[in-house]
Amino acid sequence: MAHFEEQLDSKEVFKGKIISVHHDRVRQDTGRETLREVVCHRGAVVVLAVEGDEMWIVRQFRYVTGQELIEVPAGKLEEGEDPRDAALRELGEETGLTCDRLEFLGKIWPSPGVYNEIFHMYFATGLHHGDQHPDEGELIDAERLPLNRFDALVASGGITDAKTICIVAMARSRGLL
Repeated sequence: MAHFEEQLDSKEVFKGKIISVHHDRVRQDTGRETLREVVCHRGAVVVLAVEGDEMWIVRQFRYVTGQELIEVPAGKLEEGEDPRDAALRELGEETGLTCDRLEFLGKIWPSPGVYNEIFHMYFATGLHHGDQHPDEGELIDAERLPLNRFDALVASGGITDAKTICIVAMARSRGLL
């Protein structure tokens, strides 16, 4: 049986630049009422850029983890921005690349127990090189990673970023890698 919850009311308890937090009162299909804490985010894009037998990654210090992570290019949507346009923008900002082909792979919910954020996943090919121009405050280095090293880096803990692992799996499931 498919279960559901109906929102009865919602109260914003925090509003920041990137997220807001809401306390939502819901009624479950059983009739029980409960409180949900929801972190609201306008969403993000994730881009797997492939050139021959290499993928483009960024090494980025992430304050929350206290370490540099290996990730694919990604970033948040601007207010009202089309996800495809955001994917092209983020690819250029973080790597300096443009692409001839940008294929939509699908969407994922990175943490649906708390966040309403959706990741829009894209596969970029036909790459052209330009100058990287990261957002202010981003500490990013872009580089190529041989695709045949990806699994070993995941297995050894060298790549721990969930969106990066997921987008490679999505591309493989479609026969793109």
